[in-house]
Amino acid sequence: MNSPESSVIENKDYVHRHAAHCESGAVSSLLRHYGLDISEAMTFGLSSALLFAHFPFVKVEGAPLTAYRAMPGAIVKSTSKALGIRMHRERFRNPQVGMERLNELLMRGQVVGMQASVYWLPYFPPNMRFHFNAHNMVAYGRQGDDYLISDPVAEYAVTCPTEDLQKARFVKGMFAPKGLLYYPVETPADIDFGRAIARSIKKTTFVMLKTPLPYIGVRGIRYLADRVRRLREISSDARYALLFIGTIVRMQEEIGTGGGGFRFIYASFLQEAAEKLNEPRLQEASELMTRSGDAWREFALLGARFCKKKPDVTLDQLADAMLVCADYEDDAFRLLRSIRL
Repeated sequence: MNSPESSVIENKDYVHRHAAHCESGAVSSLLRHYGLDISEAMTFGLSSALLFAHFPFVKVEGAPLTAYRAMPGAIVKSTSKALGIRMHRERFRNPQVGMERLNELLMRGQVVGMQASVYWLPYFPPNMRFHFNAHNMVAYGRQGDDYLISDPVAEYAVTCPTEDLQKARFVKGMFAPKGLLYYPVETPADIDFGRAIARSIKKTTFVMLKTPLPYIGVRGIRYLADRVRRLREISSDARYALLFIGTIVRMQEEIGTGGGGFRFIYASFLQEAAEKLNEPRLQEASELMTRSGDAWREFALLGARFCKKKPDVTLDQLADAMLVCADYEDDAFRLLRSIRL
């Protein structure tokens, strides 16, 4: 490989794959490139990243935080741990040093996962850029002053100029990437997927059913439904109800794949697990999670109509729609808890 600005540095063995979510998609693509054929759904499921949490004491732009998955970075760490993979991670204080390190790895033919801010990535349409600093993607080469990027949420591989990528990798604020780079350096020759699947399901089931805090899991969904129903009591300002519901929907459908999307990915994981372990009840749980995903999408549609001040949508309807989601997830995880894997 040569290093002049006009040269092309590219790992031609790398295959870009479109994914439903950035972090699970990036990890799946990396592991596939390094020899472990694992789907995005299996990656997400093994990471035990699915959850629900509503924290009334943590504010996001003036409204309480609602989360549908584990914290950013959890999929990278937890998938590696579940499969016994040694994942090398680097962060940098100095942006120039961080860019030089990326160049060095690409020159060596490495394919590298990165964390960055969506706002500074020019291949995103302007109306889709927002200050979310935990976006994950893969770098697999360089062409002159542009980097060859495999962004899991993009249909095709894209390019990103050096200046923009540096801004995206070293942006400040919540979940600041600090130039994070990661890639596997050791993958076990023989992985016991049955054991990994069983452990991950047990962990997710505990979070969704047994976490003692009322803000987390199925209890958390019902807790939030109750708060939605009582929003007029919580605040007499009609604008607060719009902000509250709007934030829930935004966290669900715009930041990540949200409530419905993550439930569909987990349903795919359970379907794949049912085939691997020859356990039909996992397929039944998968179908319940798919129904939960549909219910979350229905809630998001109602929430959007409420925020547009449509008179046919009430807070009681929104609360009832959320309780449907809770019931499906309660049934799914109680079923999973009953299965001996």
